[in-house]
Amino acid sequence: MTPTPQPPARTPVRILVCDDHAVVRAGLLALLHSAPDIEVVGEAGSGEEALALARKTAPDVVLMDLQLGEGIDGVETTRRLRAEPPAPHVLVLTTYDTDADVTRAIEAGATGYLLKAERAEDLFTAIQAAAQGRPALSPPVADRVMSRLRNPRPALTPREQDILAHLSRGLSNHAIARALYISEATVKTHLRRIYDKLGVDTRAGAVAVAKEQRLLS
Repeated sequence: MTPTPQPPARTPVRILVCDDHAVVRAGLLALLHSAPDIEVVGEAGSGEEALALARKTAPDVVLMDLQLGEGIDGVETTRRLRAEPPAPHVLVLTTYDTDADVTRAIEAGATGYLLKAERAEDLFTAIQAAAQGRPALSPPVADRVMSRLRNPRPALTPREQDILAHLSRGLSNHAIARALYISEATVKTHLRRIYDKLGVDTRAGAVAVAKEQRLLS
């Protein structure tokens, strides 16, 4: 009886883990080592270390946290990784899921965006997808992305950004008008437009949303 041919073994995905928390890294490494089709080639505690290790190990995928303590953050690390050939795919794995964080990561070149609450099986599947250049998003993140695409929020004008920046410093309408050489009535008009665009109705709400979406430089 002719034996049934077996499918060829899948080449393991070479992965580099970047997270500034040593305990989290240890847990991820233990989890990844349990997967037969994943090979961990390195671990980094900072963006700078991830860049250096990526040059040495040439991973297929970098598993990237967004907040990395001191030094460059996960978004900037992602941008630099994607700019250096051979550019690895980057799969963000984080606890942060604000619109601004998701947008910044994807614009920097991240192939996927997962939350740390995901199941191990979903993480393994996302890693395989990322290695092939296919997007992988946690369901809550996918919902947010689709919502933004369906209901895009108007962008702030440069003048509105200036007023929002002064607003975040606690300046009154009168002080903002003096700083920008415009009338208080004009400031109020711009504030109403800012509130409408950000979906808020108070000064504190506008500042809070601006900080969440990283609209303040």
